[in-house]
Amino acid sequence: MKNGLVKTAVVGVVAGIIGGGVSYVAIDQINNANLNNNSAQTSVTSNSAKLSKKSAKTSGAMTPAYNNVKGAVVSVINMKRQANNKSNSLFDLFGDDDDDNSNSQGKGKLQTYSEGSGVIYMKSGKKGYIVTNNHVVSGSDKVQVMLTNGKTVNARIVGTDETTDLAVLAIDASYVSQTAEFGDSKSLAPGQNVIAVGSPLGSEYASTVTQGIISAPARNITTSSANEQTVIQTDAAINPGNSGGALVNSAGQVIGINSMKLAQSSDGTSVEGMGFAIPSNEVVTIVNQLVKKGKITRPQLGVKVIALEGIPDSYKKRLNIKSDLKKGIYVSSVTKRGSAAEAGIKSGDVITKVDNKSVSDVASLHSILYSHKVGDTVNLSVNRDGKMLNLKVKLQAN
Repeated sequence: MKNGLVKTAVVGVVAGIIGGGVSYVAIDQINNANLNNNSAQTSVTSNSAKLSKKSAKTSGAMTPAYNNVKGAVVSVINMKRQANNKSNSLFDLFGDDDDDNSNSQGKGKLQTYSEGSGVIYMKSGKKGYIVTNNHVVSGSDKVQVMLTNGKTVNARIVGTDETTDLAVLAIDASYVSQTAEFGDSKSLAPGQNVIAVGSPLGSEYASTVTQGIISAPARNITTSSANEQTVIQTDAAINPGNSGGALVNSAGQVIGINSMKLAQSSDGTSVEGMGFAIPSNEVVTIVNQLVKKGKITRPQLGVKVIALEGIPDSYKKRLNIKSDLKKGIYVSSVTKRGSAAEAGIKSGDVITKVDNKSVSDVASLHSILYSHKVGDTVNLSVNRDGKMLNLKVKLQAN
């Protein structure tokens, strides 16, 4: 009903503009036509508008990139059972209700609760695999996927991860006509052109594409679940329903999964053009584990951290960050009796390397840690008050 009202309002506005335009200029048009009838006819004949036979079929610079992924981006439909409120209608008394069997059993009828987007990234055996956001399918009683051809099919949740807000779905492989390729999110640079593909406001606007740039390739934010996360910031329009969709580079590769946007600052100031996506490098790590195990059992250091890169000096003072390093992972606090505490890591330390691999953002730290198992020992290079320390940490489970 809401959608119907919105459509009516839009049509009404458009009709009003057209109608008003005709009403105000009608008299002048008639007068001009009567006075200049012959000359007008001659003008139309000799100077009429024509379509060029040389029109470009794909004038947009990002159109080839869109074509590389359009068949792989789908709408994800979260369905929930609604409460089956008993009524005293005559039909109920005589058992003439046309609802499905679930209603008669008191479980409620399945209805669309919310819609988001997803990306088909792999076809293996009899299954096609789709990555989306965890919040898109969270709490669902059933999940369906609407393909680009408009066909709606059932999907099964393979695994979810609330921490990274990622989930993997599976559909019958026979429905997969195109899969998307992941690009390297570590190669992104500010100003790089990207497009966001998804279903803003739901499947009615499926396959919508918006264009923008990379505003920041590695922005550190605190999510609603109080997790520190490194994300890609873009000014490509991301609206409700785009969640789980693709952020695509000019090569047509998925370099991020759109997850959230910032609508206003903490003081209530309205914000435009601040959308965020989960970097593809982290996405690949998570989805592979979800397909293999159905869940994420994370080895952890037992620390709260923030990446130094991109933090203004003035903000470093507010966070009491004393390090002069430009890159690395700053340890803001250490969990008692955790892996890091037992290894001697202290608040204020800056982790620069893990297993001799440089870390400059939280995503790169996660990538290395998640390549290990609980119980493994990793080597950390830590800067403490300007001095370098090498510490061995035995990883515990999350």
